[in-house]
Amino acid sequence: MVEILIATFLILMLAGVPVAFALALAAFAAVTITGQYPLVVVVKEMFTGLDSFPLLAVPFFILAAEIMSAGAISAMLLRFASQFVGHLRGGLGYTNVLTSTLFAGISGSALADAAGPGAMMVRMMEKGGYGRAYAGALTIATSVVGPIIPPSITMIIYALQDRNVSVGSLFMAGILPGLLISGAMAGVNWWISRKRGYRSAEPRPPVAQMIRNTLAASPALFLVVLIVGGIRGGVFTPTEASVIAVAYAIVVSAVIYRGFTLRDLWGAFWRAGIMSVAVLMILAAARAFAWVLIIEGVPQAMADTVIAMDLSPIAFLLMVNLLLLAFGMFMDPLPGVMILVPILAPIAHGLGIAADHFAIIVIVNLTFGLITPPVGGLIFVVASATKQRPSDLIRELPPFFLAAIAVLLILTFVPALSTWLPALGGFSRG
Repeated sequence: MVEILIATFLILMLAGVPVAFALALAAFAAVTITGQYPLVVVVKEMFTGLDSFPLLAVPFFILAAEIMSAGAISAMLLRFASQFVGHLRGGLGYTNVLTSTLFAGISGSALADAAGPGAMMVRMMEKGGYGRAYAGALTIATSVVGPIIPPSITMIIYALQDRNVSVGSLFMAGILPGLLISGAMAGVNWWISRKRGYRSAEPRPPVAQMIRNTLAASPALFLVVLIVGGIRGGVFTPTEASVIAVAYAIVVSAVIYRGFTLRDLWGAFWRAGIMSVAVLMILAAARAFAWVLIIEGVPQAMADTVIAMDLSPIAFLLMVNLLLLAFGMFMDPLPGVMILVPILAPIAHGLGIAADHFAIIVIVNLTFGLITPPVGGLIFVVASATKQRPSDLIRELPPFFLAAIAVLLILTFVPALSTWLPALGGFSRG
């Protein structure tokens, strides 16, 4: 069954079939051809994959991000970020990095980051004298912080696959790694801006204007504090937090920032519905795909193989980095988490690797797959939003990918970056 499953999936992916359909059809093919199980079991597993109360947080967080994006939030955050770094050499590049980092605390999605403020920043950078392809590549690279800084859809899915972590602990664990990624991309922008002579033409705004910009952006920035603080304080669960985030987003967009109409609300509901269906279809299909692997004993076989290799924790993490980077080149993060975490997490726990540390390694690795061809979802989103050829963007990406590898190595060798904040917040269970 496993050979049929993998072969069918690869053939469908090479044929350009969407990931959700490739996963589901591969599971159907494996069960149908071998005849070992009734076909209805695949459908049952797909429904089982969605039968989870915590999974309700996914569509609600998507809706909250759409509501905040539909209003004036993106432009507000852009002005707020620009006032601190816009006057520096390469200032618009730094503004891109900082805006993506701030928006990550609202969207929880790399693709939302790229399609929203990221596309705006590409146009601004091009007008400011930056190479168009470079502006697009920087947007691609900085958008990966979307699933790392809380709230994060990927972290919610991960917590459902590994009972050794909670959504709250992962939200805390992602803060420092997310900031480290942003810092690394800012470092690349510093180097390239000096090399190519990208300068800033805008002066630092007056203090009074900076105060006004900060006050204007504060309601939007408070969302991440509300979510993480409420979960940490035991005021509400992550699922309840997602509903509160929607209510807060409506109040902020309609009452505080205004200009948010019922038509905008309907559009946000429509886009969130389409995106939620796409995400949930992937999760359902990934569950069926993973079931075939589990029923055929693949996780246990892999665990026995790794144990026989007698690897140290660091050697195992380095091996996982290579595996996930390769895996991420061909598959999106969500199905990657669904399929690989049940296999790899028990091995990591058996080697004494902290659960939060391993979770961040997995999530960051798979998220970096969004910037690597041939699949590279962020590459095609930015190419479409900015009307560029993917090949032009790919040529500008190597320095950012090297920075991403450096961040991965730091996170691998310094577990405290992933475990300190969860432990400080009382979340970590090892």
